[in-house]
Amino acid sequence: MAGRYFEDFEIGQTFTHEVRRTVTDMDNILFSSLTYNPAAIHIDAEYAKDTEFGKPLMNSIFTLGLVVGLSIYDTTLGTTVGNLGWEEVRFAKPVFAGDTLRSESKVVAIRSSKSRPNQGIVTFEHRGFNQRGEEVAYCRRVALMLRKPA
Repeated sequence: MAGRYFEDFEIGQTFTHEVRRTVTDMDNILFSSLTYNPAAIHIDAEYAKDTEFGKPLMNSIFTLGLVVGLSIYDTTLGTTVGNLGWEEVRFAKPVFAGDTLRSESKVVAIRSSKSRPNQGIVTFEHRGFNQRGEEVAYCRRVALMLRKPA
């Protein structure tokens, strides 16, 4: 199993995820289309020319999903039951097609599940950075995790 079980996490544990991803115009168009987001700032290059950015801005929910997705191999692949919530989300810098994103994660809280004895709850801080090392996204994610099999 690539992911870690509940017992494998410690508060303060930090992961620098090796997988990086360059985002593309197609990512932006496809994601915006699949989520029925018609905002011109994401899908209309002519419109975006007249904005402060001068080009389409990557859909922030795509950015958030990618930052968390880049963390999965090192943390929760096959061992997560599901996400319980997002406590905080911030986007510090814009992301554009051509940017290469990487992710770091830190365990900030751990507790046993009161209603599910074979599972526990881990809270992660995920940070996404562009190719210049600038933080572009941050979130706190609460995940329900499997305990190690008996």
